[in-house]
This record gives sequence, structure tokens and C-alpha cells, in this order.
Amino acid sequence: MQIVVLFSDVPSVGDSIPPVRGHLAGQQLHFERTNRGLYRAIGAIPVSAATTIPLLLELGLPGEAEDRTVRIPVTEGEFTVERLSVAPQYVAPPDSALRIRIAEERARAGEVSRRTHATPRLWQGTFAVPVDGRVTSPFGKGREFNGVVQSRHMGTDLSGITGTPVRAPNRGVVALTGDFYYAGRVVYLDHGAGLVTVYMHLSEIVVAPGDTVEVGQLLGRVGATGRVTGPHLHWTARYGSVSFDPLTLFTAELEAFQTAAP
Repeated sequence: MQIVVLFSDVPSVGDSIPPVRGHLAGQQLHFERTNRGLYRAIGAIPVSAATTIPLLLELGLPGEAEDRTVRIPVTEGEFTVERLSVAPQYVAPPDSALRIRIAEERARAGEVSRRTHATPRLWQGTFAVPVDGRVTSPFGKGREFNGVVQSRHMGTDLSGITGTPVRAPNRGVVALTGDFYYAGRVVYLDHGAGLVTVYMHLSEIVVAPGDTVEVGQLLGRVGATGRVTGPHLHWTARYGSVSFDPLTLFTAELEAFQTAAP
């Protein structure tokens, strides 16, 4: 299924505008009041979603809220399958020590996804590309190893030679850096209100956890660290724990959301 950024305008009731709360795909939505007197939020639809997905809303004061469920249609994606023949060691199950390392790294990344819901929205204006490179592997592509589909590409790969600057696409705070087994040298950038972007396989990291960065600020440089065969930037976007295509950060609807007065 296609991953999209969702925009939900919730009108006022009568002459007052009640608080609005909601969840989509298990993730809290962060509604803001626009200058048109509506509440608006973004969210992400999982790649495994069916033809519709429920949007759960609460309208009104706590204890007096009206619950509503809206079924959001989901457009079927057209994801390709990449067929690879690789040496057995690249598809063999990891040993126990490596499994522990991978689990710990996933837990650290998961904590970033949880904490972003407590971070105020930092991003504003239009997003910029982190690397001026072409797309070499799109989001959602299935990866078949030796005849068996074992994974799906949950990011977008952008071309770049080793040392190419990688810059922040928007304002955020550096939530995590590290040298991970799969991702290599990695930076997690928390943009707040549920939105996180991730930069993998870097040759160099020039920021530290806790740093607040502005659009265009240097995060690191393209590399080939982790489990890759050559230098490039693997760029991931997540709403909470739900991954979506980072190229949708450039949609006209998101730009309209960004410029709307909260």
C-alpha cells in the first residue's frame, strides 16, 4: 500500500472550537488550529495497510468528548521487487551476540519514535533535500534474496560520493547518533509532533545528541558504513514508528500545512 501524508481538517462545533484528539495506525495525532478555524494534523499510513484504515477521533472536552471513527481510503502502491543473489553469509541468521546488538539498536531507535510525540513541533516552512542526488532505490521496494522476499526498503536511497555533505531538511533536534550494524553511522533527527527523519551509512557525523539544527545545517557526510555495497544516503522518514516515503515531505498539501497559522 502507498504511504502518504494525511491531512485531516476538523471543523469547529457551534461557536466554540473544542479540543481535538486522535490516533491513526496506533500513533497519536498532533492537531493544531489553523487560521481558518479548523484543526489539522499529519499522520502516516503503514505500508501493510488494507484498502481502508480507521482514523479515531475525540471531539470535545475530556469526559464530554464525542468519539468518531472515519475510514480513510488507502491507494494501492506499485512497489517493485529487487531480486538479488548474494553470498550465504549475507542472508544467514545472525549469531546470538549480533542478535543482541541488533535488538539494542532497534530499541534505541524505537525510543526516538516514542519521544517525538512529546517534542513540540520544530519543523516549519518547506522541507529541503538533504543531498542533491538522484533516487537510486525508491521507498517500498521489495527485496528478494536468493528467490525469497525477506525485506522491504523502508527508506529512499539518494546517490552521492563519499564525503558529500548531508544537510538537515528542516529544523529539529538531534535525538540519536551511533554506529549501527545495518545502518552504519546514523543520525536521527526529531522534528517534533511525531515526525522523525533518519540519515544512514554516513562516513562522518558532525552533530551530537541534543543539538538543535536549522534547515541546511550540516549533519554529516555520505559514506558506505554498515551493510551496504557502496556510498549513498539512505533517508528515512517516520511518523512515530510508522515509516513513510520522505519524498512526500515535499507535497503541496504539506507545504500548505506548514504555512497555516497554528
